[in-house]
Amino acid sequence: MQTRFYNTIGCKEFEGVSPLSRRESIRVGALGAGLSLSSLLRHEALAKETPHTGSTVKRNHSIIILWMRGGPSQIDTWDPKPDAPSEIRGEFSTIATQVPGIQLSEHVPEMARMMNSWSVIRSMHYRSEDGRTDHSTGDQVCFTGYSSGPAPDQNIHPSIGSVVRKQLYRPGDLPAYVMVPRMVPGTASSYLGASCAPFETQADPASNEPFVVPNLGLDNGLSIDRISSRRKLLGDMDHLRRCVDTDGRMNAVDDFSRQAFEMVTNNKARQAFDLESEPRSVRNRYGFFPQYTPRMRAAGDCPQWPQRMLLARRLIEAGVRLVTVDCRWWDTHDDNFHALKTAFLPQFDRAYSALLGDLQERGLLETTMVVAWGEMGRSPRISSTAGRDHWPGCFSAAMAGGGIRGGRVVGSSDHHAALPKDNPKIVQDVLATLYRHVGVDVSRQYSDHAGRPHPVLPCGEPIHELF
Repeated sequence: MQTRFYNTIGCKEFEGVSPLSRRESIRVGALGAGLSLSSLLRHEALAKETPHTGSTVKRNHSIIILWMRGGPSQIDTWDPKPDAPSEIRGEFSTIATQVPGIQLSEHVPEMARMMNSWSVIRSMHYRSEDGRTDHSTGDQVCFTGYSSGPAPDQNIHPSIGSVVRKQLYRPGDLPAYVMVPRMVPGTASSYLGASCAPFETQADPASNEPFVVPNLGLDNGLSIDRISSRRKLLGDMDHLRRCVDTDGRMNAVDDFSRQAFEMVTNNKARQAFDLESEPRSVRNRYGFFPQYTPRMRAAGDCPQWPQRMLLARRLIEAGVRLVTVDCRWWDTHDDNFHALKTAFLPQFDRAYSALLGDLQERGLLETTMVVAWGEMGRSPRISSTAGRDHWPGCFSAAMAGGGIRGGRVVGSSDHHAALPKDNPKIVQDVLATLYRHVGVDVSRQYSDHAGRPHPVLPCGEPIHELF
């Protein structure tokens, strides 16, 4: 049984949190031919869209979101303040990067060595309408571009992945929007419907056990031959219903059944998710720690981040449009420096650098935009428990690929990294940049459950300084 680690240095919101409840996620079940992806494919087939005309769809462009949930400290990662007082500066030193004049924390040496491949935005900020600074509120803003509702863990508006699925999905062998391993607040489809919800891998790639995605499996007792027989029988039984079908639903059902059948029999999806086929040298390049036991329970899922990122690369290579990788928990209210230097930063530094290098070597970086960020930063002043608290007033984001020029610093923070100083950027600017990369029309409006129209983004402009 897979070990779960629980947060002990973060806020009460995260204590003892197991993976998010699936009340908003798709219930992928066994229907018709008995394929566990059939529910998802049925929703997709029944929700076929007329192509939008507001922007140019970029068919081979994709997005990877490395979601650093909890909120990484900007000072201790990508926006160090070596001249600040010790109670602000902290215990980490800075190191020079590949780009003269840009310094980073000493604990991200690989990122420093490949600074020419990525850029950092140091002036990110947001303020919720009601002034809340909890994690789920930040999740909602960063994934949807809108403020959260009364229950911040539930989407009022659709996530970026759901919008990408809505506008850009083409029937194929793989879902357009994948969560590794499962949903977090802000990633649901809301009024775009179940067809635009993410496909969750559920299983985690970092394990001694072979990585098997439950949602790709066959029902117990079913073989390909039995599925073929059942599919033929269902076709015979549905003949009369097809004759009286007036709204095209049977054709849609036929479509999803065909896709589900082909997904299992042609092995494309299975190959994309088959990490065992990766050479051990590649898995080790990212960081493979199946036996890892963190010294601190607060290390949470960080031993699993590297293999999650590797899986994201495989999915993008196979044609998935947007993959969100859960890289939690950066909620370092206590013992910030020990947690960062012994667990979070070494593993993230290694895996992130491996991901960019791998994408570059495979010719995928130019068409794949990668953003690494969390829902907030951390407070400049160190607390009495050697931690840093919630701070959405200023934080950083790392962006690469998709035409982004590396070695750039966009914006700056003040001398304590408490507020943006120059060229402030809002989270909607990052979302607008991602949307433009894949060709989403952000002006297009969708109606909520009450019939009120909402644009994809309420505000925000692409960050042209990155290009």
